[in-house]
Amino acid sequence: MFSLTRDELGQTAAYAVLLLILAAVAVANVRHFGVGDTDQDIYFSFVEGQRILAGENPYARVLQGDFRTNDKYATYFPLFYELSALSQGMGLTDYADWLAFWRIVFAGFDVAIAALLFETCRRRGAWLLGLFAAGLWGLGRWSLFIVLIGHVDFLPIFFLLLSLLWLRDRPTAAFLLYGLSLSLKQIGIFLAPLYLIWAWQLAPARDLRAVVRAGVLISAVPLLCSLPFLVWNATGFVSSVLFSATRGARSHFGAFSFDTVLGLTGPAARIPMLGLLAAVYALAAARSIGIYTGCLLTFVVFVDFNVVLYTHYPAWVVPFVPMAALDAYRAQDDPP
Repeated sequence: MFSLTRDELGQTAAYAVLLLILAAVAVANVRHFGVGDTDQDIYFSFVEGQRILAGENPYARVLQGDFRTNDKYATYFPLFYELSALSQGMGLTDYADWLAFWRIVFAGFDVAIAALLFETCRRRGAWLLGLFAAGLWGLGRWSLFIVLIGHVDFLPIFFLLLSLLWLRDRPTAAFLLYGLSLSLKQIGIFLAPLYLIWAWQLAPARDLRAVVRAGVLISAVPLLCSLPFLVWNATGFVSSVLFSATRGARSHFGAFSFDTVLGLTGPAARIPMLGLLAAVYALAAARSIGIYTGCLLTFVVFVDFNVVLYTHYPAWVVPFVPMAALDAYRAQDDPP
């Protein structure tokens, strides 16, 4: 007679719960398919795509400003702007239709992130932690808020998490995927020193060439998709992408950063954040923290100290909370 062992029953139950979580995530996305405010960043990604199709450089507008006040400038690397233009060129010229298409794409990546978190934990034998991670991500308020406003964040977060999963076994693909994540939205840019540290640590001979190679691979996708705009107007492109480093303070929570409270401006205003990030990099170099813990600490510092704090920023912290726990997790078959 067919029967399941205790472990097999547990694994079957875990997959059943995972499917319920993924279904709930999908339903939450479907409920917002018809939502599309024109005061959100995603609308301006649509506009940047229009500008590209019209032969206008979306990065040139920043040169007309004061480098402090944000006039919805194109501040991200251009891959999603290019995808926006491509999808419009394929017929999605009406904003409602365009957003409906991209909401379907975003929903798929939202579900994929929950599944990827579960899979990452499952590979370490941490089934329950995997379910916790999937539920924390998919059902929590921060990812649901991104669903509501329709931002692009699910795409770069997914590729970042996949990059980290493949870092040890497929480092070349991992570095390229990290670069792909940055090309879509470079909030993860402060992880770049960690990736270079990990490249050094993973190299068999601790060869500096491994670090250079990692840097080249990471920069390949951002450079490739940015090249047309660098040729078009290098000053506008660089100024627009770096606008986040010079813009005025803003917080959706009414909670301002340490430098803003003290009235610091210029390079001095960045010292608290950069100092804490340096501490994270030193901990990683000393192998005092795991890969996911390093990411968690980096994003916590960014959210807590960056001069600008938007409501969707905490979503970048959420997946690394259970993943940091995975750093300390010992699988049942690991030696004591």
